[in-house]
Amino acid sequence: MMTRFASHARVLAVLAVVLAAPCALGVLGCGGAYYAMQMSSASSKLEEAHAQGAERLAPYEYYYAKEHLHQAQIEASEASYSDAANFAEVAEEYASKAIELSRSARSQGQKP
Repeated sequence: MMTRFASHARVLAVLAVVLAAPCALGVLGCGGAYYAMQMSSASSKLEEAHAQGAERLAPYEYYYAKEHLHQAQIEASEASYSDAANFAEVAEEYASKAIELSRSARSQGQKP
């Protein structure tokens, strides 16, 4: 009787894992929300960089950020939210660099 009980317990344990796995994946499936936050932040930084004249004063950083933001949108359209968030992070980083370089250039008298 004990072995039969152990067998049923094992079957129930496996069943619980099989049923819990999709629920766990559903909870972890919030990559879209994380991507959206990253995308919003990167877009704001890129707009600020544009306003600071980064297209001319820090072209490498500005266009690098712009292309990474574009690639983030492509990845998100394919539901690759982790990749999209990574591209958006890089875009934000380079947009921030573009802003810093633009401010520095403007403080030295360069015009946008």
